[in-house]
Amino acid sequence: MTLVAGIDSSTQSCKVVVRDADTGALVRQGRAAHPDGTEVHPRHWLTALRSALVEAGGLADVAAVSAAGQQHGMVCLDEAGEVVRPALLWNDTRSAGAAADLVAELGPETWAEAVGSVPVASFTVTKLRWLASHEPDAAGRTAAVCLPHDWLSWRLAGAPGLDRLVTDRSDASGTGYFDGRTNDYRTDLLERALGHDAVLPRVLGPAEVGYAGGLIGAGELLIGAGAGDNAAGMLGVQAGDEVLVSVGTSGVACARSMKPAADPSGLVAGFADATGAFLPLACTLNAARVLDAAARLLGVDLAGLSELALAAPPGAEGLVVVPYLEGERTPNLPDATGALHGLTLANASPANLARAAVEGMLCGLAAGLDALAGQGVQVDGVRLTGGAARSEAVCRIAPSVFGVPVRVPPAGEYVADGAARQAAWALAGEAEPPAWPLGEVLTYQADEVPGLRARYREAAARYLPR
Repeated sequence: MTLVAGIDSSTQSCKVVVRDADTGALVRQGRAAHPDGTEVHPRHWLTALRSALVEAGGLADVAAVSAAGQQHGMVCLDEAGEVVRPALLWNDTRSAGAAADLVAELGPETWAEAVGSVPVASFTVTKLRWLASHEPDAAGRTAAVCLPHDWLSWRLAGAPGLDRLVTDRSDASGTGYFDGRTNDYRTDLLERALGHDAVLPRVLGPAEVGYAGGLIGAGELLIGAGAGDNAAGMLGVQAGDEVLVSVGTSGVACARSMKPAADPSGLVAGFADATGAFLPLACTLNAARVLDAAARLLGVDLAGLSELALAAPPGAEGLVVVPYLEGERTPNLPDATGALHGLTLANASPANLARAAVEGMLCGLAAGLDALAGQGVQVDGVRLTGGAARSEAVCRIAPSVFGVPVRVPPAGEYVADGAARQAAWALAGEAEPPAWPLGEVLTYQADEVPGLRARYREAAARYLPR
């Protein structure tokens, strides 16, 4: 049996799965937590990776590994390969002003045409502008810029030199200085942000091998290209051309497309995927943690929140939660806060509040589906994944909000699985990634609730700054 491994270095933790390269059968797995915060030194990712690998039995008998990671994070290295400063993560919004400045300098249409996306605070390019403006000494010492999964792959290979940094199209397309149509960096945009040129990782093809050999007790280990977490999740869940909605720390709506997106409104990011195609994507900052907050407010656990939500009628008797608890990315409102709208004596109940929290979170994601449809994506059904997809309330309420059937695969570590599938693909050298059995996919259907999304849009427009 030939084994492959997949790594998911996410915002909150590092997960490792080891699978049979031929069948996809799970052999073993491991997990380790990352520190909280939106600014994290990359050494914590390496520490967590080592711990997760120990729990997963190591890589000594593994033939190939790929690493997927949280997108957009800014990792700056000096000439010696040392980290210049803690990485700014995708959910760090301190660069919102820098994003506005960059967009104003060139215009949203120019950005969308150049790189497929209009920069927001999440994007690496905006964080580099913030660095140049607020920490010029650190910016001046920055000799190379890479992303979290690039840095982990590089360290897994033994940190062989800045010129050996590698990445893939999917993650590079989230920087704000890479054109997925030409597969070339826009170094002029990098220099506009950072103030000078820097070494950037070489962009590998989907099944290309990045490194041979490795740092952590492996022999002829092949290290694949890796991927951004959303692209890896698409590989892991084997969504094909179906629209994927992932409800985790962030909320994501995306779909594989042969046509690149270029949305000057900024609602849809024109990313690349991990198969050589494109991945138009809409992302919300507020997703599963909205449910955590609602459960905490109501004094219940997540299972209790689900029971309460399903006990309330659709529409929560007019109660609307606008769940912008951490600002928001879609729409671009980094300084926004949440709001509760339509509260009356008649509807003031724990069940209605629970239902409104679930509906509000899903309405935010539904806005992303609408934006994808505006870019030509056919939304006939949704495949739902992420931690919140384990909530019965989320699964049963989602079709009434999205207005289409919702299919839920078995719970799994689909980002890590996608990285493992990519590793098997690189090992086999085939034209297509291997097809692995996924397990039973449950389908949920419901009638759309009239006026629900309209009430959400009205509440957002009325209570939040524009």
